[in-house]
Amino acid sequence: MDLFEKCWNFTRADEVKASGCYPYFHAIEESEGPVVRIGGRKVIMAGSNNYLGLTAHPKVKEAAIAAIKKYGTGCSGSRYLTGTLDLHIELERRLAKFMGKEACLLYSTGYQTGQGIVPVLVQRGDYVVSDKDNHASIVAGTLVAAGMASYTKESENPVVRYKHNDMAHLEHVISQLPADAAKFIVSDGVFSTSGEIVNLPDMVKVARKHNARIMVDDAHAIGVIGKGGRGTASHFGLEKETDLTMGTFSKTFASLGGFVVGEAKVIDYLKHSAPALIFSASPTPASVASALAALDILESEPERVTKLMGNARKMRSGLQAMGFRVSEHDSAVVSIVIGDTEKVLMMWRAIFDEGVFVNAFIRPGVPPGMEMLRTSYMATHEEHHLNKILEVFSKVGKKFGVIN
Repeated sequence: MDLFEKCWNFTRADEVKASGCYPYFHAIEESEGPVVRIGGRKVIMAGSNNYLGLTAHPKVKEAAIAAIKKYGTGCSGSRYLTGTLDLHIELERRLAKFMGKEACLLYSTGYQTGQGIVPVLVQRGDYVVSDKDNHASIVAGTLVAAGMASYTKESENPVVRYKHNDMAHLEHVISQLPADAAKFIVSDGVFSTSGEIVNLPDMVKVARKHNARIMVDDAHAIGVIGKGGRGTASHFGLEKETDLTMGTFSKTFASLGGFVVGEAKVIDYLKHSAPALIFSASPTPASVASALAALDILESEPERVTKLMGNARKMRSGLQAMGFRVSEHDSAVVSIVIGDTEKVLMMWRAIFDEGVFVNAFIRPGVPPGMEMLRTSYMATHEEHHLNKILEVFSKVGKKFGVIN
């Protein structure tokens, strides 16, 4: 068999493209934040993770340009050798302070961050206990941990999963592990598909009982929930009980990269032990400067977080009032469950044709029966944008018999 045979036999994307309902890889030609240009026409963006609307903010763009003028376009090396700028150190210091932790470490992408933490901390004889619905970046980190442990009959798989956000099952799973083994509980803070918030208070109780450490992935939480947008631990008042928080710059911080905050000695260990950091080129000057400028705005304008959450709540209640099956969770992600792949794709196209861009989530990205249209909101969406989105969903929902 030829290695590429699977590629030649893959026809699903072509079939969906032929139907005119292909929802992926659409090129954005221009972006103002809440409005973008796709295919030569302007549409309202209701699928972006640009939560505070900062990718088009003048201060963020100016910071990126100034950084390029001063440092050039890249660092030409890893943080470990020639790739550390004073900008990296400044952003690490500022993020640690903002998140109320001792230290911070930057990674080149958010996806890479999980791989730069989980397999570095979880070694032979240790266990990582992971939510079944965790983001792919965490899953990738657990797979690397499993591979590095090289488990055999004498060495068990270090990766254990528990039912989604089910703390009773977490308790059951972790109680089956050796009492003297080190344990690392890892979960999304806000789950990217549904917008659900982790039950951190009960997770902390389980962790205390079984002497486990906790890491929360706040990619979709920072700038969204918590005091001044400080994320999940802040949302529950459990900053001290949450050992590590990882995040990304590609959402609230209007840039590219990832980070982790925590105890200084733990961060220092990761800094000197993580292949994902040591063998990767460091975040570019423009990326870091953009994130710093976005952090400045987040700290000085916390009302943006209030505006964002007000927008998301308006949309959630408005869609629910129409009769849609909508996620109940108080985050910036508002998912509308349709439950049928073909209908999701056709509705996506109809919504796009009406001037609104949303995300289509279908199998295998979601379980059968949970096929959905995922919307997400920005602080820069105005009332007329939101009202238009509601109008379009009402029209399309009735057309396809999803609502009356």
